[in-house]
Amino acid sequence: MIAELLPAIARGVGLTLYVTGASLLFGGIIGLVLVGAARSPFAIVRGAATLYINVIRVIPPITWLFLIYFGLPQYSLRLTTIQAAIIGFSIIASAFMAEIYRSGLLSIPEGQREAAHALGLSTFTTVGHIITPQAFRVALPAIATYGIGLLKDSALASTIGVREITYYAQQAAKQTHEGLLSFVVAGALYIVISLIVAVVARRIDLTLRKKIGVA
Repeated sequence: MIAELLPAIARGVGLTLYVTGASLLFGGIIGLVLVGAARSPFAIVRGAATLYINVIRVIPPITWLFLIYFGLPQYSLRLTTIQAAIIGFSIIASAFMAEIYRSGLLSIPEGQREAAHALGLSTFTTVGHIITPQAFRVALPAIATYGIGLLKDSALASTIGVREITYYAQQAAKQTHEGLLSFVVAGALYIVISLIVAVVARRIDLTLRKKIGVA
């Protein structure tokens, strides 16, 4: 039975990875803007960024999916299930990624910035070649952890009809009446993908450590 269920459910792996990867990418880009705004010298900009981050983080992911997929059509904005899922998860990811970036930046001693300025390095050079590589290395484990969490959250996209792993597990369960086995297979697929992500993140971390001379 597993030999029949595995290929049927594994059809959703590609879309699961697509939704997760796209959401993490767009969320990461928006998160950069947010962390920049949160560190702005203007109080109103900092306040708006902080409010956005806090509001986004407290609303459940499934609520965002329903708001976007079922709510926006009332305003003549119809999205496909995949578009709604990516937009919803990107919004959520942006808030969490902004906090991850902020933690990474805070981990860098202020003395390094002061030393760079004392050596006459420009702000662009300081941020691009000194601060960012170190902050990214510090933030990478948290980014990988969040990416795995986002992968698991992507299962919620099945509630609006995205044909990812959980969607096909539900279909297999209905067709074969093997609900337990279907979702065990789905769970195993999530575990395998998560392990692969963790290994890749670990290798990237080791590479970055070697480049900046950290043991």
